[in-house]
Amino acid sequence: MNEELSKSIEDRSLDEAMIEIINMHKWFGDFHVLQGIDLTVHKKERIVICGPSGSGKSTLIRCINRLEEHQRGRIIVDGIELTDNIKNIEKIRTEVGMVFQHFNLFPHLTIVENLSLGPIWVRNIPKKEAEESAMYFLEKVHIAEQARKFPGQLSGGQQQRVAIARSLCMSPKVMLFDEPTSALDPEMIKEVLDVMIELAKEGMTMIVISHEMGFAKSVAHRVLFMDFGQIVEGNTPEEFFENPQHERTKLFLSQIL
Repeated sequence: MNEELSKSIEDRSLDEAMIEIINMHKWFGDFHVLQGIDLTVHKKERIVICGPSGSGKSTLIRCINRLEEHQRGRIIVDGIELTDNIKNIEKIRTEVGMVFQHFNLFPHLTIVENLSLGPIWVRNIPKKEAEESAMYFLEKVHIAEQARKFPGQLSGGQQQRVAIARSLCMSPKVMLFDEPTSALDPEMIKEVLDVMIELAKEGMTMIVISHEMGFAKSVAHRVLFMDFGQIVEGNTPEEFFENPQHERTKLFLSQIL
């Protein structure tokens, strides 16, 4: 798979920026949670972000689709800048899929209904077409046989795969993953990571917050380390793990590897 990823890096055009973050700052009251973030994510690029709890990782990706509002700097997604313009925010949210730690499925709706809801109400897709699309993506995440069940009847790993399929139903250009396996039992983690690896092979632009370092080594183009609201270090997986430059990165890796 590393050969495939290397080839995709060579093939992608470096001037095709999907996400540009320029000197971005974010405060929660007096707490300066993000401090001067600069990051460019290219089309089809996969980035894994790691770092200690409270370092600002989740807040960073939540700013990309305006779940959190940044106070200074610029965020541009596929050529559209995130400002107070509601139309721009809505457009970006339709292009950016997000998968959270917890699955956030509607418990009173079947799996196929959970997947169809967004396309019907946001993209105005007819119900029959939306359900056909839902079944296609349930097949893609290897869980089509659960389509008529309710979320409470599925395991945690199955529910997270449903959450990924739900995001894919909106035809996003970018997928954001906020520690998607952290709430899962160990035996369920692999089935979710396998789905994410398939997405990587297909060229999906992805930003993943994760401490699954095996996944980072096999899938990421770049691995970033965050601490105290800053991107401390970023490099290819090989260089990041074998030759970390910053003392804080070295300490972090010594604790989790």
